Amino acid sequence: MSTDIADSGLTAVHLVTLGCARNEVDSEELAGRLADGGFRLVDDPAEADAVMVNTCGFIDSAKKDSVDTLLAAADLKADGKAQAVVAVGCMAERYGKELADSLPEADAVLGFDDYATIADKLNAILHGQQHISHVPTDRRKLLPISPVERRASAGSLLATPGMHTAPDLPDGIAPASGPRTFRQRLGSGPSAPLKMASGCDRRCAFCAIPRFRGAYVSRTPDEIVAEARWLADQGVREVFLVSENSSSYGKDLGDIRLLEKLLGQLSRIEDLDWIRVSYLQPAETRPGLVEAMTGIDKVVPYFDLSFQHASAAVLRRMRRFGDPDSFLALIDSIRARAPQAGIRSNVIVGFPGETEADVQTLADFLTAARLDAIGVFGYSDEEETEAAGMSGKIDADEIEARRAELADLADELVAQRAEDRIGEHARVLIESEEDGWLIGRAEHQGPEVDGSVRVDQRGAAVGDIVDVVITDSDGVDLVGSAER
Repeated sequence: MSTDIADSGLTAVHLVTLGCARNEVDSEELAGRLADGGFRLVDDPAEADAVMVNTCGFIDSAKKDSVDTLLAAADLKADGKAQAVVAVGCMAERYGKELADSLPEADAVLGFDDYATIADKLNAILHGQQHISHVPTDRRKLLPISPVERRASAGSLLATPGMHTAPDLPDGIAPASGPRTFRQRLGSGPSAPLKMASGCDRRCAFCAIPRFRGAYVSRTPDEIVAEARWLADQGVREVFLVSENSSSYGKDLGDIRLLEKLLGQLSRIEDLDWIRVSYLQPAETRPGLVEAMTGIDKVVPYFDLSFQHASAAVLRRMRRFGDPDSFLALIDSIRARAPQAGIRSNVIVGFPGETEADVQTLADFLTAARLDAIGVFGYSDEEETEAAGMSGKIDADEIEARRAELADLADELVAQRAEDRIGEHARVLIESEEDGWLIGRAEHQGPEVDGSVRVDQRGAAVGDIVDVVITDSDGVDLVGSAER
């Protein structure tokens, strides 16, 4: 940070981001709006006049982390220069006034509808104005049920970050008139998430996200491509397309195959090297999409498939689709086109009505699938979800026992899969340097969650893509030697 900016007298804000990559995009857009409104973003919370926490409200552990972070930030009001602590994000949207009443340490709880005027809101809070928190509503009811009608009707209801128009400008600065991109990078790494849609139309019995994120609304391809160009101009070499359900992209724009076309457009951005897609529904991962993701230049063969379970009976109770045979057929179709493709998934154990036989079905499927990364979660009731009212609830201790057993199996399986990659040739995007090693990710590894590759190559730098041969593995992590 330059001295003239640091000494400019602008009110300083520290942004804390919790949760998923979609929240990372939200934080960068909040940062852009705050900067545009006259605030200065700082890395050190002790230097901030205000601390804004972008919360996660997905599961109990995430909610606890959000509350703990807000309480820690509130301590700065006594120990530092902070004058206000503000909650934003999914937990703030989901609970609104209830969270504000139960957490007086936070000076305000802001919902998604406050984002467009976030700078004005924060300025008022810092000047002592009391913010009246919203009473949450089911955001799915704010837009038409018909996806094709939705975009035209959305209008000002697209308050959630990610639903703006981004100009095709190197610095993200608008012309004298017209739209601008409200996004400011908070990091400098060579990879960045890019939100392609907001909301979800699925009705999974265990998930409350559609209630507070709303119905599925796609950004237009032009908007996404423009932002990708902007990110490339900022030095980003990999864009990570994120949404609640990426395989649904385009259905509200009248073209369910729009993702395949978008990937082709993104691949033509000159300074962009990797394009990665997150969170695909197996039932919606059509052959044409597999073909595009394994055949279009610059799209890395990486499949983040949301299986959640493998037992057909459990999946039906979850209001999802599939069984081991269909899932394995999808995996086989991917590997037939790209044998080194990365495939990851998350699963839930202990769902109401799950039997020991269902758990065994899931274990057998994971063993056969040979996935690169597996997240295992124990079921817990989420208020305002169908599953919370279901019969057949399983004891919490039994859920934990099943989760622990399956997690141990998952660790063993992904370690075996990593070991199987020894001898493969891989391209690695370098992200950091630690103890004399270059640390990066291969094409089959997603940001932060899928392990890394330690490279012995000298002379490369962060942001470079290097060719290596995989020589060793350590759990899910790999070791690569530079190709000579």
